[in-house]
Amino acid sequence: MDPVFLQIGSFTVAWYGVLITLGIVAGVWVGTRMARERGLNVDLFNDMILWMIVWGLVGARLVFVATSWQQFENIPFPRVLLDIVNLRQGGISIHGGLIGGILVMLYYARRKGMDFYRYADLCVPGVAFGIIGGRLGNIMNGTDTVGRVTGWPVGFRWPDSARAFHDGMCVRAPSPDMDLSQYCQQIGGQIVMTAPVHFTQMYGVIIGVILSVAAFFWLRSRIPGWAFWQFWLWYSVLRAGWEETFRLNPLPIKLHLSQGLDASGIGLLTETQIISIPLIIASVWMLLRLRRRGAPVQTAPGQAEPTA
Repeated sequence: MDPVFLQIGSFTVAWYGVLITLGIVAGVWVGTRMARERGLNVDLFNDMILWMIVWGLVGARLVFVATSWQQFENIPFPRVLLDIVNLRQGGISIHGGLIGGILVMLYYARRKGMDFYRYADLCVPGVAFGIIGGRLGNIMNGTDTVGRVTGWPVGFRWPDSARAFHDGMCVRAPSPDMDLSQYCQQIGGQIVMTAPVHFTQMYGVIIGVILSVAAFFWLRSRIPGWAFWQFWLWYSVLRAGWEETFRLNPLPIKLHLSQGLDASGIGLLTETQIISIPLIIASVWMLLRLRRRGAPVQTAPGQAEPTA
């Protein structure tokens, strides 16, 4: 498990960036094809997607820094500013990326007169593909989104060669509930964690696959916004209820903690779980409103779409 996809001299290309890019490209292709089939403005959609990617990355990094400030608080100024913007070191928030992308769509809806939901629905497959690529990249990185130590049969023992993983688990524990150094030992001249953990990166990949398949069923609905809010609902449910439950994240509200070789490897509540509660409630409420409203009257033939 090597985070580097390609290295030429001192220049490196990370697997994480390559895999997320592939997910985005696949999503843009699917979205563009569906926009054309639905008679929407393809040029407007592609222009909007470009800015969604840019501001999505900004939002993803800002939210990660805000929720993981313990990783930056001891870095001296002005170096901390460089570390904050250094995406090559990893660390982005999917929720932050979604917020950045949605803000761009709201801007286009206001300034270009486009129907927000008709275009937002087309972005759902791409976001799901991006989740798959991102979590596969996390597996290559090793330290990202790791799970808690567990005695359950699903426990995954990382190979000794995954140095980045062992450094993250054994050396740098930002909070007491994330300290797993007792499960580490020196093997072959390096510190290695020998305990099995939840393979939460793979849990995330499976969630992305589920959402990718479900998206095409949601998009069959003639109700604009149906796929958009279904995605928010089920992403929040699956992320909070499955992945985050077993993920090694700080617990600002320590409702429950059980980790160890004779334990389940469960931690409640992480920040993502706390944020997911209002998102789930809002998604259910919006889906009920959309269902009551029903599908709109079809646009008259020849009616112009907004221009880019």
